[in-house]
Amino acid sequence: MEKTTHKAGFVSLVGRPNAGKSTLMNRLVGERLSIITSKAQTTRHRIMGILNGDNFQIVYSDTPGILRPSYRLHEKMMRFVNASLEDADIVILITDIKEKYDPELLERLQQTTTPLILLVNKSDTAEGTQAHDKLQYWKDSFKATHYLCISALEGDGVDELWDLIMGLLPEHPPYFPQDELTDKSDRFFASEIIREKIFLNYDQEVPYSVEVVVTEFKEEEKIIRIRAELYVERKSQKGIIIGKGGQALKKVGMEARKDMEAFFLKQIHLETFVKVADDWRKKDQNLKWFGYNN
Repeated sequence: MEKTTHKAGFVSLVGRPNAGKSTLMNRLVGERLSIITSKAQTTRHRIMGILNGDNFQIVYSDTPGILRPSYRLHEKMMRFVNASLEDADIVILITDIKEKYDPELLERLQQTTTPLILLVNKSDTAEGTQAHDKLQYWKDSFKATHYLCISALEGDGVDELWDLIMGLLPEHPPYFPQDELTDKSDRFFASEIIREKIFLNYDQEVPYSVEVVVTEFKEEEKIIRIRAELYVERKSQKGIIIGKGGQALKKVGMEARKDMEAFFLKQIHLETFVKVADDWRKKDQNLKWFGYNN
């Protein structure tokens, strides 16, 4: 009997903030693992999503948006991007349809010998020949193995992308157990769900100044009891997060609890507390405690 070959590899999704990496990751994995908002820089960590089949295993990595660091948190985020490139078997560069080539930001990618797929995302928003023209622009500007227009939101072009990935994936045994979906813990996803609601409910700089730490996660037969601490950089931000009469924080808690119950398939009891960690985005000690250990 002919032996069936098994393919497995790491596929890193990289690109500028708000290019659609998290939307594509969730569509490719078939699970909502990465938070999605219209605000840039919502992804701060490298999040792996594992897709298993009878003869393949794809380990996708959603990464923070590529940017020029302006403080220590940004530097830590860019290290997650670089780490994902180092172990990648395939790199997928996702570009917004309005984006222009920035040689300085994408210099590292042009030096890679790893197969690289360049995607022009958000083709569903294109008018006339805009998508075709942008794809040609990237072919003239940037060296990649393959080029493709897609809409991560609508799913257009994703089947073709899947074929490209499977064609480039190396033969290898599985890296993770077949029933594993991600490398992140339940605590991590609980904190990310809360952080997403903060991005959706507050304006301007406030969401970027918030870090969420789940200090208790007690799973019982029918209920999960979660205690979360929301850290802000300044005392004035604490008042904004809580809101008049605690209403703003209560709304975040209610929305987060609803999404957690859908994610964990159990009743959720959620308690939230707001604390101040002065300028935490600039301090190594705070960043290490919040899980930015790279």
